Amino acid sequence: MIHDLGSGTGSMGRWLAARLPGPQHWILHDRDAELLRIAAANMIDSAADGAPVTVETRVGDISRLTAADLSGAFLVTASALLDLLTKEELGAVAAACVGAGCPALLTISVTGLVELTPGDPMDAEVASAFNAHQRRTVRDRRLLGPDAVDAAIELFSRLGAEVLVRPSPWRLGPVGVADEPAARAADEPAGRTVGGGAPSGAGGGAVSGAASGAVNAALSGAEGYAGEQAELIVEWLTGWVGAACEQRPDLTEAGVEYAARRRAEGAAGRLGVTLDHSDLFIR
Repeated sequence: MIHDLGSGTGSMGRWLAARLPGPQHWILHDRDAELLRIAAANMIDSAADGAPVTVETRVGDISRLTAADLSGAFLVTASALLDLLTKEELGAVAAACVGAGCPALLTISVTGLVELTPGDPMDAEVASAFNAHQRRTVRDRRLLGPDAVDAAIELFSRLGAEVLVRPSPWRLGPVGVADEPAARAADEPAGRTVGGGAPSGAGGGAVSGAASGAVNAALSGAEGYAGEQAELIVEWLTGWVGAACEQRPDLTEAGVEYAARRRAEGAAGRLGVTLDHSDLFIR
């Protein structure tokens, strides 16, 4: 059995099941029953070697899972989840995984580091405001945001687990531009085995309010971007700048100008974005 936590529409299962051999039974966990319905309907039905893949769904709060709930699992997975948890919730997940004695593959966790090429004087300020938004308190829950990776290392290690961490940056932009940031590829371990994914929601998800509306207007229309990643860049910029302006409304006016400026650079085929993430394998 493989338990996928916070599975959403099931992208982790579709990606990983096709890369693992042997019969697999996936148990998808999420609070949203409709997302689970979509995930189950779109799950692949055969493994890497053609063995059958089956699926079931469970609606509920993943932070309430216990070691007994994960009993018999040979793997627990999660994707783009840790930053949405509090430290207490992540601690509960860690205790359940370690208590059940099963390894965990936790991918696509943001680190708060973003590099845009070419640079802009407002990059650092927008990034700082966005990271503060990721750490915000929601209904008495202080989200981990970019602190999630360090928190996971601490919590799992404290329970006696071994934690392997590998970088899995997303590079967006026209060919030759997104790869410019200073020799990152040369610094990455050759043994990296997981990562990737489409950055929908990577900018912080839907951001409401006047600030977001203004940024959306500044970024509307992707026809000027070169390459097939145009829509991804626009979506990410909209979420990233919109969340920063929601956190700091005083940035809205300058943020709209910044967003428009960045779109112009994209239209000229000169904008590259590297979003730093980490993948964790715990055993």
